[in-house]
Amino acid sequence: MLRLIEPSYEYKQQFIEAIREFQLEGRHMEKDVQRLTADFTSFLAQLQAQQQRRSPYAVPSTDFWLVEHEEFIGRLSLRHELNDFLLKIGGHIGYEIRPSRRRQGYGKKMLALGLKEAHKIGLSRALVTCDENNIGSKKVIEANGGQFENATLVEGSPIRKLRYWIDLTEISWHEEG
Repeated sequence: MLRLIEPSYEYKQQFIEAIREFQLEGRHMEKDVQRLTADFTSFLAQLQAQQQRRSPYAVPSTDFWLVEHEEFIGRLSLRHELNDFLLKIGGHIGYEIRPSRRRQGYGKKMLALGLKEAHKIGLSRALVTCDENNIGSKKVIEANGGQFENATLVEGSPIRKLRYWIDLTEISWHEEG
């Protein structure tokens, strides 16, 4: 069964394997796999602390992991509010599917589940963004009701961010994602 869960020690090995997959494509290089392996409990505590975090660059957020049976599929971050940076390019929801599980419909389902969580915390609409060259993410957002607002330049990058709003009041929460 596909579901969003709180990050859990139970999925430690699956999560670390996914980080290795991301690192093969040059992402998540800041994550030290040896340190994660040695002290996964501290990593989980840091994720939990994000729910209360406030600074000019950070807002309260909740991380979820998409799992199916005993497998870690991906990660979703739900930001409870937006600051200037997130309003321009980050959005309420960020998500990623581990490379070995992409192009299998998980992104669409994960975003649908994330929108349900956004509704639960009281959001009436959610901003979701993606790079203009990320066709898969663009399709995921649009399949979940994303209404294109604009494309914005990102300082230091030739790739613009596409900004979509999703009205959470128009979605039937009784349907499965």
